Amino acid sequence: MTTLRSIGFIGTGIMGAPMAQRLAKAGHQVHAWNRTKSKADSLETVGVETVERPEQAVTESDVVIVMLSSGPVCDELLLGPDGLLNAMQPGATLIVMSSIPVETARRQAEEAATYQIHYLDAPVSGGEQGAIDGTLAIMAGGDAASFKAVEPILLSLGRPVHVGPAGSGELVKLANQMIVANTIATVAEAILLAEQGGADPAQMLNALEGGFADSTILRIHGQRMIKEDFTPGGPAKWQLKDTQTAMALAQELQLKLPVSSLVNGLYEALIAQGEGDLDHSALIRQLRRHNQ
Repeated sequence: MTTLRSIGFIGTGIMGAPMAQRLAKAGHQVHAWNRTKSKADSLETVGVETVERPEQAVTESDVVIVMLSSGPVCDELLLGPDGLLNAMQPGATLIVMSSIPVETARRQAEEAATYQIHYLDAPVSGGEQGAIDGTLAIMAGGDAASFKAVEPILLSLGRPVHVGPAGSGELVKLANQMIVANTIATVAEAILLAEQGGADPAQMLNALEGGFADSTILRIHGQRMIKEDFTPGGPAKWQLKDTQTAMALAQELQLKLPVSSLVNGLYEALIAQGEGDLDHSALIRQLRRHNQ
């Protein structure tokens, strides 16, 4: 039986809102804050208490989950004399589920320890639908005992796996994002090849189902590309943020990653066209421009 907890949830955007909702439906007491409060107010109808200030969400919570857009935004809210770490209870657990740089996660873990707060970096993959369905892949870095203590909470959101010490979750997420970005680019090229060669791209997706080329990206993002439906589940600008972080880390490790580097450049060009708020499957638009 899952022990019900008091959870502070920071950031109720595309991903955060359904995640907070799932935790409330699981019976946890959830206090949520979002910078634009109106975006969080609808959660009140599903049992989430929304608050005016972020510290109100964390002061009486034994678990705090952060789902913000970037490392600098997380640092701004968490660190310093007015940061949330200073407002949290000693012995509480902070779970940063944002996609942030590896070194940022390690630094936050060290800072949390000075406040006697347990820290996990636990980024996710699966997009908005995964957050709604509770099927997110959750890559958790940090102390194994701290992970075990909050694993039942994370199971309400998806499939959590402990992958190593602090920063390891973000490292695995970068690997995930490289695979996602590179596969989106390959699926886009395959659709272009089918179109120009005279095959039906939609039937191509059906024909490939169950074969070695089949994947979630082929099925979901392939359909989005064919239908030109780029309503964001994962905006392209966030994909670029992660691929750029991966490229910076690769450079630091003196790794040459030519395929990922090329795809990163394609996303940079897409964002330069003003299409960063579209779904990351909109990369096919950039490839179409290359073929005009």
